[in-house]
Amino acid sequence: MRSRPTLRLLSLALLSLRLAVSAAAAAHALPRSTPEAQGVSSAGVLAFVEAADRTIDSLHSVMVLRHGQVVAEGWWTPYDAATRHELYSLSKSFTSTAVGLAVAEGRLGIDDPVLKFFPEDAPGSPSANLRSMRVRDLLRMATGHQDEPPTAVDKISARSFLAQPVPHKPGSHFKYNTAATFMQSAIVQKVTGQTVRDYLQPRLFAPLGIEDPVWNPSFQGISLGGYGLNVRTEDIARFGQLYLQKGRWEGRQLVPAAWVEQATALQVANGSNPRSDWDQGYGYQFWRSRNGAYRGDGAFGQYCIVLPAQDAVVAITSGVKDMQAVLDLVWDKLLPAMQARKLPADRAAQQKLVSALGHLVLPTAKGAATSPIAAKVAGKRFVFPANDQKLHSLMFDAAGALVMRFDGADQRLAFSHGGWTKGRAAFGTIPAGSVAVSGAWPAEDVFTAKFCFNETPFVMTLTMRFNGDAVEVDQETNVGFGSTRRPQLVGRAE
Repeated sequence: MRSRPTLRLLSLALLSLRLAVSAAAAAHALPRSTPEAQGVSSAGVLAFVEAADRTIDSLHSVMVLRHGQVVAEGWWTPYDAATRHELYSLSKSFTSTAVGLAVAEGRLGIDDPVLKFFPEDAPGSPSANLRSMRVRDLLRMATGHQDEPPTAVDKISARSFLAQPVPHKPGSHFKYNTAATFMQSAIVQKVTGQTVRDYLQPRLFAPLGIEDPVWNPSFQGISLGGYGLNVRTEDIARFGQLYLQKGRWEGRQLVPAAWVEQATALQVANGSNPRSDWDQGYGYQFWRSRNGAYRGDGAFGQYCIVLPAQDAVVAITSGVKDMQAVLDLVWDKLLPAMQARKLPADRAAQQKLVSALGHLVLPTAKGAATSPIAAKVAGKRFVFPANDQKLHSLMFDAAGALVMRFDGADQRLAFSHGGWTKGRAAFGTIPAGSVAVSGAWPAEDVFTAKFCFNETPFVMTLTMRFNGDAVEVDQETNVGFGSTRRPQLVGRAE
């Protein structure tokens, strides 16, 4: 056992480390300014925020930069500035940056054949198209695949990628392809001996002040590349500002300017709809956008939007089904708010904007704070038959918290009425993580609990209908890659 003086020294060391990390974060914080000082109308930004709050369900954060200065920032509670957010395919733009750095260091070339890096994973008789596939084709989503290779964490690999048929000549056919981004990550790891996350740490993350980025690995220990990166909203903004500045940061050229130009330029056509931001062409893991912009983006509304003509960056995280609607709002509201010159100070509009940004809240569970039936079900445990949601039982304890047993472990979840209570929990197939809970009784016999997993885009709603010694539970999530509704479960009191 350690002595008390030793424990005290360890505590002091940990405190010193936390203070050092906090100081480092402050040192890397982006500069702040009023909107008008950077030629942005506070009223225009407010119009964007109000429209987003009213019509988009749901934005989680927004940060607007003009001339390198943060002019507006806000988080919808229970999301906040300090918590990382899952980026999904916005991760791809970071992966291509790693490729660009490895190219600059002479570790590979974009015209290198893909098979060169994985001879041990190649099929016995590679097709001509597979033999001609190059790193450049991975970068621009033009591998020649008709169908995307497997992308699940437990299946994605160089072997599964190379086994996929390549019916089209590489470079001739755009196919959005998350497995192709994984291959970029795997190549960087092959030539550097480091995961993309570790390779970028001293070259990108640390210089930008991106602290403790989390990048989930494949079953083989390779950064997933096409998804899996988790960082904060301001980190997304820093990354966008780095690209806006042609790879230069605080006097250092972190990413070659030539690579930034190539990565964000049109490398392959992908459609012709003038109203779609997904039909404007594709670069090296960056989308071309309307209005001369480009962006990295991820599922359910994670955006890093760079507007060179306006010298601006917009970072957004969200959990939306309609990603185009968010971009439409940026073009309709934020773009006109940006003027060529500094604007006269508008204190009243600034105060309204600051107030609005400071009071953003994700919609909570709707209904009454309690119900006559609440006292009758308190302390009563409802048990469910075996199910793929791994919910074994639920009950309200003496303090009114919801206690749910998932996969053999009790999760006690205090909740707020009209607000959010934060905690940590694991829900069956959902790993342990931060969760905020809101609850209400929309009817005398119905309780609704909303669970916001505020490191992700997901909000899960459980609707519980009580009927004597039985409860019917319906589960729905706000967004998902498949059905967002789960089969109804029926539990019975013990």
